[in-house]
Amino acid sequence: MTESPHADYLAGLLRSWSEKPTRPLSWLNELRAEAIDRVSKQAFPTKRDEEWRFTDISTLTHLPYLPSRPETSLQLQDIDHLFLPEAKNRLVFVDGHFHQQLSSLKNPDELIIGNLPDFSASHSSILESHLGQHAAFDHNIFTALNTAFLRDSALLIIPKNTTVADPVHLLFIAIQPEVTSYPRCLLIGEMGSSVTLVEEYATLAQSAYITNSVTEIALAANAHANHVRIQRESKQAFHLANCSVALDHASRYQSTSLSLGSQISRYNLDIRLAEEAAECSVDGLTLISNRQLADTHTCIDHVKPNGTSHQQHKCIVDGAAHAVFNGKIIVRPHAQRTNSSQSSRNLLLSKTAQIDTKPQLEIFADDVKCAHGATVGQLDPEEIFYLKSRGLSEVAARNLLTYAFGAEIISRISIPSLKQQLEQIVLNQTQSN
Repeated sequence: MTESPHADYLAGLLRSWSEKPTRPLSWLNELRAEAIDRVSKQAFPTKRDEEWRFTDISTLTHLPYLPSRPETSLQLQDIDHLFLPEAKNRLVFVDGHFHQQLSSLKNPDELIIGNLPDFSASHSSILESHLGQHAAFDHNIFTALNTAFLRDSALLIIPKNTTVADPVHLLFIAIQPEVTSYPRCLLIGEMGSSVTLVEEYATLAQSAYITNSVTEIALAANAHANHVRIQRESKQAFHLANCSVALDHASRYQSTSLSLGSQISRYNLDIRLAEEAAECSVDGLTLISNRQLADTHTCIDHVKPNGTSHQQHKCIVDGAAHAVFNGKIIVRPHAQRTNSSQSSRNLLLSKTAQIDTKPQLEIFADDVKCAHGATVGQLDPEEIFYLKSRGLSEVAARNLLTYAFGAEIISRISIPSLKQQLEQIVLNQTQSN
């Protein structure tokens, strides 16, 4: 029997993995070996899988994009337009590989920051207890692949009772065509710590490639993380991402994610409120057009009592693009006095645009406050009429309403230069002639 294209593609990846040198750190080698073993026992998801029924990624199995190689020709002047002036600490990865000369570490005494292999010996205990422990790869082939090819990785450890005043910028840049990169991030917030993290995926060329990223965030008791994630890769690229967050007692996680680029993108965000009084706030904006497909899956899991979660996700879809949002909230039997809300609001700008939204509540406790809602529609004719009555043309009225719809999410970003930059991107993408 002839093997499927899926099997051929995975066989190629398995061969490329076996040719890679191993690092001397035994526990990391064991983790990578365990992950590649899980890859060999899994298959790529298809539309027959419930979690993937709206997203066809069969195209990926026909792309022989093997792992990227380090690229050293990039200079600071090539990427300085991507830098954030507020971010004193910046880690730059090019096609998944760390670049020390493009990075900037201004206050290393305030936090532990850098490329994970540089800390593998000095911080092996804490790394082993977190790396690969939150983003499970038993049933997720993309997380398994990322873990199997894990070499360079952005590492942040915020010490106990430390507040990092300036945002930390993790910049992942794609420049090589027809390769696969495996970006990795690990943020560990110790007790009482606080940090703002910007995780950004950008490109310098409109070419085809695959980005398969994994981020793990672990917050100890009373820790706080403000996580801004921006995906604006090539419109020909494929972006597959998994983020797993573990919250301890009274810790707080605030997330704002924007999906703007890629031909096909998939973002899985899994948040586990593992201890009492944990909180999370999750905002997202998808802005796509032409024939783009953007799929966002989130799961907020309330395990212990007195947890709070609030989520708002918006999609603006134009042309023949297709947006998917699946938001699941789970309230476990012992998670009494949970307060949770979820909103999915979606705007169609053309007759051929498509949105599939599925908010889910799974409640196994009785003393809870939970609500969810979803809307899909076009611009309100009465609002357009009102703006026209104030002197605006119909095109200007539509553009203004569309921009305002998306700008609500961006307004929650606390970094002035990034907010201004993103507002301009949304303004440009929501303008029609």
